[in-house]
Amino acid sequence: MKKLLVVALSASLLFSSCAKQEVNPLMADWDTPFGIPPFESIQLSHYKPAYEEGMRQHNKEIEDIINNPDEPTFENTIAAYDNSGSLLRRVTPIFSSLNSVYASPEVLALAKELSPMTSRHYNQISFNQGLFARVKSVYEKRESLDLTQEQMRLLTEMYDGFVRNGADLPEDKREELMEINSKISSLQLAFGQNLLEETGSFKLIIENEEDLAGLSEAVIKAAQLRGEQSEETKGKWVFGLDNPSIMPFLQQSSKRELRKQILDAYLNRCNNDNEFDNKDVISQLIDLRLQKANLLGFDNFADYQLQTRMAKKTENVYNLLNQLWTPALSAAKRELSDMSKIAREMGDNIGVLETHDWRYYFEKAMESKFNLTDDQLRPYFMIDNVRDGIFYVSNQLFGITFQQIDNVPLPHPEATAYECIDKDGTHLGILFMDMFARPGQKRGGAWCSGFRSQVYENGVRVAPLVTIVGNFTRPIGDKPALLSLDEVETFFHEFGHALASLLKDVSYYGVGVMTRDFVELPSQIMEHWAFEPQVLRVYAKHYETGEVIPQELIDKMESAGKYGQGFATTEYLASSFLDMDFHILTSIPENFHAVDFETQSMNKIGLISQIPPRHRTTYFNHTFGGGYTAGYYSYIWAEVLDSDAYQAFVETGDIFNKEVANKLRYEILARAGQDEAMTLYVNFRGKEPGIEPLLKNRGLK
Repeated sequence: MKKLLVVALSASLLFSSCAKQEVNPLMADWDTPFGIPPFESIQLSHYKPAYEEGMRQHNKEIEDIINNPDEPTFENTIAAYDNSGSLLRRVTPIFSSLNSVYASPEVLALAKELSPMTSRHYNQISFNQGLFARVKSVYEKRESLDLTQEQMRLLTEMYDGFVRNGADLPEDKREELMEINSKISSLQLAFGQNLLEETGSFKLIIENEEDLAGLSEAVIKAAQLRGEQSEETKGKWVFGLDNPSIMPFLQQSSKRELRKQILDAYLNRCNNDNEFDNKDVISQLIDLRLQKANLLGFDNFADYQLQTRMAKKTENVYNLLNQLWTPALSAAKRELSDMSKIAREMGDNIGVLETHDWRYYFEKAMESKFNLTDDQLRPYFMIDNVRDGIFYVSNQLFGITFQQIDNVPLPHPEATAYECIDKDGTHLGILFMDMFARPGQKRGGAWCSGFRSQVYENGVRVAPLVTIVGNFTRPIGDKPALLSLDEVETFFHEFGHALASLLKDVSYYGVGVMTRDFVELPSQIMEHWAFEPQVLRVYAKHYETGEVIPQELIDKMESAGKYGQGFATTEYLASSFLDMDFHILTSIPENFHAVDFETQSMNKIGLISQIPPRHRTTYFNHTFGGGYTAGYYSYIWAEVLDSDAYQAFVETGDIFNKEVANKLRYEILARAGQDEAMTLYVNFRGKEPGIEPLLKNRGLK
């Protein structure tokens, strides 16, 4: 029965556009458990009509607000606008998810069609002078209104948002900005689609068994299974550019020339002067973003972006990055020296280690210095056990529980669903998990998003629908999925985002989002519990014997925990500098070349040749795909916060201290965007954060 269900769901995901249905499920009432979208009933042909109808309804709602003969009030203008666009709000995340986890050529083509439509729609609303006039009217008399703190925040954010989006510009400038926004949206989409194609199309095909030297049995088996997926590669071993494939290869393969071949392909994605090349896309994006910033009165795009974030100013971002750069680079150079020594001791006549050598000799250094290898640890981190460990931590902190539920619609056949239940037994929301890589279909990395946000409607709480998506190592043969430490940490990280969505308790959509450099706090603080000894003893069990991870391995993990932070911090900071450098430009040089600019940027900070930026320019989707534009620094900014916040638990002598956990929940997670981020943090911690805990955690002090 289960097999038939999977086949049926797989077929539904192909969304045959030829099939005809009288009712478009996207526009019908969802008579499903917990109001989950009826994923298996939705066909590709349903999306465009639903988008068009959603825009029509949204426009009608805006017109009703504008044409209301009554004086503008909070309820008839601010709350009404906040609640408008309900059909679009439920359709958009479903298609966005499909475009990220099952990106067939037909889906990608539809995305290119829908992107400019939606961009134009929201631009027109942002520039609607009648709507802005009513919002402005309420804003100007705000001090005389009897508003709650949350309502005042919504009003202020809404008004400021209109101004930031250009509503105050002259008509000709608004038209110009609308055109710029539309182009930016299309280019960001093109960037991501090029990256998906380029990442999915590469194959390192190994035909001779001797070229598998150094690789573990599990890695070899995974490559063999990948080879079976195509007639061209049957009987061969295939490696790709997705992390579960390339990273173990770089760590284990003793074939240096093959490590170089696959890493060169990885580092040069969308930089091959072919149809998927992103250099011109980047040049256009940089220029258009600068034009947008200038139209809105800013010298550069970074200044525009930072205005609404905790950092506020570019110098604050660079100050943090520079404080960390010197100790990080020094640590990386010490690690390089260790690895060079290991290479000599192994008799490898290399001379100077190169980029494709780092992960290989780092593994050898870990084994030499700490007698610790990835293969020793993976058996204790079966994916189901890690998930149970995450559920345990959330229960210990907040009293919440998760129960797997069946017979509900799923966003993909490989997804699972869980009901989140509060400590008093009330329903908090639904969490989906879709954790395995699908090269060429699912975009890279890991993320948390949702299909419905928490809010209140007519005084009743609307429960969120949240999804965690990963690209983890798949089960191989009769072995379950065994995760690397990096994948374990990523799982905890994304679950932290999910908790922020599930525990949110706001009344309005407009105050339900944390600022970009605050949003990583809930995710990154969860990472601190992942490898705490008392937590490991609960979930880190050998997948075959059930044996709890021995104290000896825990001790080795603690000893080795900070080793490698030189590389990790340096590659991350390099990308953060690069992102900022692109977006502080106040003019675009003639014949601007994105990769040359990257080289200049990295030379300026003294990045060593063995470490490339974590995201090189042509595949830097965080910044050029949107989302973290002039904001990649947010991870380290939030790490200052999460390191300091975790100390609030440590200082009590109890990492599950209920009083501190309740403060974290009700002062930060529940409140989301109800106040300035630093205000929320100080309400929780009692003071602003310092950088010392971060330096200590990373071993950089």
